[in-house]
Amino acid sequence: MSLQPRRVLLISATIGEGHNATARAVAEAAEQRWPGCEVSWVDALAEMGGWVPRTFNWIYATNVESTPWLYDLFYSALWRWRWFADSSRRFVGAWSGRRLRAPVAAHRPDLIVSTYPLGTAGLDWLRRRGELREVPIAAVISDFSPHPFWVYPEVDLHHVMSEVSLREMRRAEPDAVGAVSVPPAVGAFHPADRTAARTAAGLPADGFAVVITCGSLGFGSVERAVRAARRADGVDRVVVVCGRNAALRQRLTDLADPRVVPLGWVEDMPGLMAAADAVITNAGGATALEALACGRAVVMFEPIAGHGKANAELMAEAELAELCWDADQLTALLRRWTEQPDALTQLEQRALKHAQAGDFAEQVAALAEVPRHHGRRSLRPQDAFFVHATTPTVPQQIGTVLRLTGSELSTHEWGEHLAERIRTHAAGLPMLNRRLVRRRGRRPEWVHDASIDPADHLRCREPRSGRQHADLVEEFFRTPVRTDRPPWELLLIHAEGDEEATLLAKMHHALGDGIAVNGTLVRLLCDVPPPHARRPDDAPPWYRRAGTVLRGLVSLARVGAAPAGGFTGRSTPDRTFGWLELSAREVRATARERGVSSSALLLAAVAEGLHRLLDDAGGAAPEQRMRVMVPKTIRTARGGAGLDAPGNHTASFAVDLPVGPMPVRRRLAEVTARLAAAERGDHPAAAVAVLRALGALPAPLHALVVRTIYRKRFFHAVVSVMPGRRSPAHVAGALIEQVLPVLSLADGVGIGIGAINWGEGVGFGITTDPGLAPHADALAEHVRGAFGDLRRLGARG
Repeated sequence: MSLQPRRVLLISATIGEGHNATARAVAEAAEQRWPGCEVSWVDALAEMGGWVPRTFNWIYATNVESTPWLYDLFYSALWRWRWFADSSRRFVGAWSGRRLRAPVAAHRPDLIVSTYPLGTAGLDWLRRRGELREVPIAAVISDFSPHPFWVYPEVDLHHVMSEVSLREMRRAEPDAVGAVSVPPAVGAFHPADRTAARTAAGLPADGFAVVITCGSLGFGSVERAVRAARRADGVDRVVVVCGRNAALRQRLTDLADPRVVPLGWVEDMPGLMAAADAVITNAGGATALEALACGRAVVMFEPIAGHGKANAELMAEAELAELCWDADQLTALLRRWTEQPDALTQLEQRALKHAQAGDFAEQVAALAEVPRHHGRRSLRPQDAFFVHATTPTVPQQIGTVLRLTGSELSTHEWGEHLAERIRTHAAGLPMLNRRLVRRRGRRPEWVHDASIDPADHLRCREPRSGRQHADLVEEFFRTPVRTDRPPWELLLIHAEGDEEATLLAKMHHALGDGIAVNGTLVRLLCDVPPPHARRPDDAPPWYRRAGTVLRGLVSLARVGAAPAGGFTGRSTPDRTFGWLELSAREVRATARERGVSSSALLLAAVAEGLHRLLDDAGGAAPEQRMRVMVPKTIRTARGGAGLDAPGNHTASFAVDLPVGPMPVRRRLAEVTARLAAAERGDHPAAAVAVLRALGALPAPLHALVVRTIYRKRFFHAVVSVMPGRRSPAHVAGALIEQVLPVLSLADGVGIGIGAINWGEGVGFGITTDPGLAPHADALAEHVRGAFGDLRRLGARG
C-alpha cells in the first residue's frame, strides 16, 4: 500500500449486534494492515439523538415480533416506489448527516467505513454538500440483500456479500459502486476442527449437532426451529443461543430435553459455530456471515420480515444457504443431511470456497485508495445556466493555454506522459469524471463516468510552422467540446526537438469556472500538485446576507438594458484569439502608485483598449459606454468551495465602462469608481440569489429565462480577472511559464476577455467573434498600449 491512513473512522450502530460485529471485523483488519493506525467509532443512532437508540430498537423488535406485516409493507414500498425510497433516504440522510458532521470533523479521518445504513445515508448527504471530498468513504453491507436504504451514490465503494448481492445493489441504486467481499468477520471465525471445537464447548464428539442462533435479541421462530430439529431423526444435539432473551432461555430449559442445550450470551461464538454441523438462523446478517467464514452449512428458517426474507432468498440463490419456509421443510432437510451427509458436505465446501475467495484485511486496505465517486445528480442552477445558454453557434466552453519551457521530451514521450497522468489521476478529479446528460423537460444531470480513455481526451500535434501552430490553437478552441463523454479535451502542440511545448485545455462551462479549470489542470498535470486551497469563511450571518441580497436586488433592478453601441449583433460560429502578457510586478507597482486595485487597473486598461478599438472602427461617441459582465469568485470554506472545487462559484455584476474620448487618467478614475459602486451596490450577492431562484423554475422555463437574459441586450462583453499562482509549477520537469485563459462568448456578444496572475506575469486571453468585432490580436495590442500609458501616468496626485 502506498497510502497508510493515520485515522480510520467507523460508523456503526447498536441495533442488535450485527452492525457492530461487522465494524469489529473492519477495525481488526485496519489494525492488522496499518499498525499504529487510530481506529475510532461513532454510533450513528446515538448521534441522531439521545432518545433514538432505544426508540429504534423498540420499533425494530416490535415490527419483527408483533407486526411483521408492517415491516414487510415498508420494505416492499422501498423497492416498489422509487419516489418513496428517495424521499425516505433524503429525510434520514439530512437528519443523520447534520448530526454526524461534528463528530466526523472532530476525528479528522483519512478513511470512513460505515456498517450501518443510516450512517451511510448521513455520509452521502455530507458528500453531496461538498464535504468529505478528499476522504474515502466505504460501506460494508452485512446483509446479503442491499436494499435501497443500504446503498448510496456518493459512497466510493460498497462491499457486498455475493455476485447476486451486487446485482441487487445496482437495482437498488444504479449509480452506486460495489464489489464482492468475503464475509466480514473477525479472524476468530475461521474453519476449525469440529471434534476439537466440540470438546472445548462441552459437547459430545460424535453425533449430528445444530446451532440455532437468531441474533443478540433471540427473536423470531426460535422455538419452532427447536421443535422441528427435535423431530428430525439423527439430530443428537440442538444448541440454542438465546442471547439477551432470558425468557426464551427459560422456556427452553423448562423442556428438560437432554438433546436441547439453551445458552444465554455466548462469548466464544467462533468455537460454537466450529462445533456445529449446521447453523440455523433467520435474518441473514452477521450471524450467517460468521457461519460462512467458519465453513459451516447455513439454514435460513422462517426468515424474519423485510430484509430477513430478502437475505434468505439471495443466499439460497447464491447456493450459500438452504431456505426453509416452515417447520416441515426444516425437519425434512435435517433428516436428509443426517442420512446423506454428502449433500451437507457440498454446502460446506461452497461456504468455504466463498469465505476463502479473498483476504478481508486486503480488501479493507484497498479502501484507502479507492477513487472518489459521485452519483447522478441534477446540475446546480449556476452550472445548468451554461447548458441552457449554449446555442449551435455559441458553445459555452472555457479553456486555458499552458506554455511549457525547458522540456527534454520528444512529442511521443510527451504524449505518453500526459496519457499516463490521465489514466492515473483523471478518475479521481470531480471535474473530469462526470458526463453531461440532458433530459427533456427536466434539469440536466451529471453522471459519474470514471472509465476515462486518454485517447478520447488527448491529442498531440507537431506543427511545421508558426502559422500552423496558430491554426491549431484556433481550430481547437473554435470546435465545441464533445458531450457524449466527460466534456473536456487536451491538445499538445510540440515541434520535435523544441524545448517549448503548448498544452491547450477546454471544458464545458457547466463543469466549472476559470478558477476551477486551472485548479483541476494543476492537479491533473503537475509533478507536485499544491495542497487544496480554501478561502477563509468570511460569510456574514444569514440575516445580514438577507439584507445584502435585498439591497442588491433593488440595485440590480435599476440597471436595465445595456447602453447602445458595442460589438454586438448576430453571432457566427467563427472565433479569433489574441494573447498578451503583462509583468505582474509592474501591474502591482502601478496599481499601488495610482492608489487603485489591480483589478481596477486591468479593467481600465481594457476600457482604454476598447476605446481604441472603436476608434479603429470609425470612432467612439462622447460619453459612450460599454457594459461588461465581471465575474467575482464567491468560493468560501462554508460552501465547501475551495479554490479548485468543481462547479461555477462566481457572481457576475455589470460595469458600464467609459469608452468615449477622454484622458487615460480620467478613464482610470471613472472605471475605479464604477467598479466600486457596483460592488457597493451588492450586485454579486443579488446575482447569486437570482441564479439560485431561477433554478427553482421548471427546466423549460429556466432555459427560456437564461437564453433571454444572457445575451447582447443586457451586456456587450465579459471581462474576468482571476487569481492564479505565483510559485513555479512543472509538468514532466518543464516549467509552466505562462497561463492564458480562454473565455466563452454569449449569444450576440462579440468579445470575451480573461486575465490571470501566474508566476511573474498576468496573462490575457481575448476571444472575439469576427462577425461582430475585429480580430482579437488588435484588441490585445490596444490593451498592451493602454497599460503602457497607465504606467507612464506616474504617482497618484
